[in-house]
Amino acid sequence: MNSINLSGISNAYVQDIPALDNTGEAAGASFASVLSNAVHTVDQLHNAAADQVSNLLQGGGADLNNVMIAVEKADVSFQLMMQVRNKIVSAYQDIEKMQF
Repeated sequence: MNSINLSGISNAYVQDIPALDNTGEAAGASFASVLSNAVHTVDQLHNAAADQVSNLLQGGGADLNNVMIAVEKADVSFQLMMQVRNKIVSAYQDIEKMQF
């Protein structure tokens, strides 16, 4: 049984997380750009999986194992993105409930 290395998928989400400088402020990319990059990576994985499935269905000689791995990578990355979205929405709702 082949094992799937998911570190590449999770690294797509954390590779652009900015390091904090001495003042505690982000020294790199903004939160919006990190989310944008994550969504773009998920979209790329989805498109690659769709291309491989299409190639397989058209008899292009694609390896079924590689196609299944690409589909699972796309699925896992989408599920991870949805969990991150759920956490962001939950945090926003918690902040919305605060009284100042």
